[in-house]
Amino acid sequence: MSTLSATDITDVGHGDSLGCDSEEGPSAAMAEVKQEILSQTDLYNTSHDDLNDSMLMESNDIKMFFREDKAAPEGQPVKRKKGPAPKMLGNEVCSVCGDKASGFHYNVLSCEGCKGFFRRSVIKGAQYSCKNSGRCEMDMYMRRKCQQCRLRKCREAGMLEQCVLSEEQIRLKKMKKQEEETARTSTVATPSPAPEMPPLAPEQQEMIEKLVAMQKQCNKRSFIDRPKVTPWPQSQDPQNREVRQQRFAHFTELAIMSVQEIVDFAKQLPGFLELTREDQIALLKTSTIEIMLLETSRRYNPAIDSITFLKDFTYNKEDFAKAGLQLEFINPIFEFSKGMNDLHLDEAEYALLIAINIFSADRPNVQDHELVERLQQPYVDALHSYIRIKRPNDHLMFPRMLMKLVSLRTLSSVHSEQVFALRLQDKKLPPLLSEIWDVHE
Repeated sequence: MSTLSATDITDVGHGDSLGCDSEEGPSAAMAEVKQEILSQTDLYNTSHDDLNDSMLMESNDIKMFFREDKAAPEGQPVKRKKGPAPKMLGNEVCSVCGDKASGFHYNVLSCEGCKGFFRRSVIKGAQYSCKNSGRCEMDMYMRRKCQQCRLRKCREAGMLEQCVLSEEQIRLKKMKKQEEETARTSTVATPSPAPEMPPLAPEQQEMIEKLVAMQKQCNKRSFIDRPKVTPWPQSQDPQNREVRQQRFAHFTELAIMSVQEIVDFAKQLPGFLELTREDQIALLKTSTIEIMLLETSRRYNPAIDSITFLKDFTYNKEDFAKAGLQLEFINPIFEFSKGMNDLHLDEAEYALLIAINIFSADRPNVQDHELVERLQQPYVDALHSYIRIKRPNDHLMFPRMLMKLVSLRTLSSVHSEQVFALRLQDKKLPPLLSEIWDVHE
């Protein structure tokens, strides 16, 4: 199984950011984030059958029965070395159909026809069928006859779906360049005082205050349960099996408390309980680990490069490793936490980001996409207005914050690899975490 290092994580907090904070407003920025998420992350296809009526998320109360349907890979893509594409000689042929190649498209030397076909197929999520059971030999003639085999050949040749940009993404990237050019020009011109921003709408102010109060209330439960957590062992013996098990239990119990906080918070969000039980499960199942990572980042202390839970439990990278986690998962967590720390977000901004993350309509198995998007929009609008008032001179902060949601999707896929690695180490997760993370023994 491949692993990702910290440098693989998309993090625009330190450098590049998308210039979405223009007249297009928060909706355009959110649309770009959704497209970026779809193009950069490897979402798993999951299905679920049932959950009992209790939503208290206690390990003996929740009963989720989920199964993963993972299609076998149709072929290993050919990987091209990173760097600029080699110069064309004029006699190159398409790696898919054999026609004259026009250049490197989506990581593969291909013709304009196969480039356009692959792009259309990815954007539309097209499903094709083959009359020859997927055994067609692809050439310039057959490429028009069998779309399934043509798409299969594109992938086998090495075309990457995450390289495909939608029209909306292209439009927003152009907008970003225009805003950056405008920003550079404005630095040369005589600075003018920033226009006075209108205050938050009363309903937005009330909503933000309620979100922050809800978060604080949910955190109280964890402080009450803190004495129940298995103590972190003082022994430093790396060979002691009992000590290793205690450390693992300590971390998993903290994770359970975090999951309970997230579910309590979600249930209090206006509109969440209006969703069907199936959509509630779908949203919680996939957003939980991302919100846990958001909460972890706000507890990061850059001075000592450590993360503190419940005010008293402080851990560095070595402690995470002692608990059985891999560096391929630990390093991205700390890199993401550093990036979030650099943004200097306050409680209101974190609370709004979490609400936006929960109401993500593109999650697997969500049925009522329109309702979920409608529930999400007020939080996006409120975050946009709040940032414009709090940071009037930083026009890129809003898209930077939304793009952190893309980083979280990537981190989520790294987390799934970590869970698989724990199973290989014969480390058994508690029932609640197994159910929420789709672990089947």
